[in-house]
Amino acid sequence: MARTAGPTRVYLEVGSKKVFACSLDWPGWCRAGKGEDLALEALAAYAPRYAVVADRAGIAFPAGAGDDLEVVERLPGSGITDFGAFGRFATSDAEPLTAAQAERAAALLAAAWEVLDRVAAAAPAELRKGPRGGGRDRDRIVDHVLGADAAYARKLGVKVRQPAAGDAEATAAMRAELLAVLREPSDGTPRTAKGWPPRYAARRFAWHALDHAWEIEDRGTPPAA
Repeated sequence: MARTAGPTRVYLEVGSKKVFACSLDWPGWCRAGKGEDLALEALAAYAPRYAVVADRAGIAFPAGAGDDLEVVERLPGSGITDFGAFGRFATSDAEPLTAAQAERAAALLAAAWEVLDRVAAAAPAELRKGPRGGGRDRDRIVDHVLGADAAYARKLGVKVRQPAAGDAEATAAMRAELLAVLREPSDGTPRTAKGWPPRYAARRFAWHALDHAWEIEDRGTPPAA
């Protein structure tokens, strides 16, 4: 699952309006753009921010990870892609996961959640609005991620209730249950009908947490003068 040298393996999910570029070896390092080149540029630009996640997980992140991106697969997108989320499984998502590979993916997901918690704790409750006055404030973003995690859990065969906003104990319990599942070795197939392969699941959970952590971080900072 992991490569510490050589090009960074990336796949593209190509919609009609938006393209997602996702690292195959670093769960959660995914960015979108209006076209393949812009998606890859965005992915490269976020390498330093993702390095913080890898550091929290205790996993060495190559200094030049964003400098040499190798597109190994292109997948057709859908309305979900254009809406703002990736939804296709990469071919390699069907590959088996050893115990060590599963532990690594779970560690990076746990670090992504930690980054979200840290960023949210440091951010103001009211975030800077977008150019048209849109965008959720901090607490609604956190609540949205918790709700998505509870919904995503079903794709792993796990049934959990969404924790109430601010309920750290319930949030930790939900995350622990999900991480326990993702730490298990796997033959690469989903655990439940119409579910997600574990590689894809780790990527999707981590991306969603980080996408909103970085949104909070950016919108919680006053605009440059």
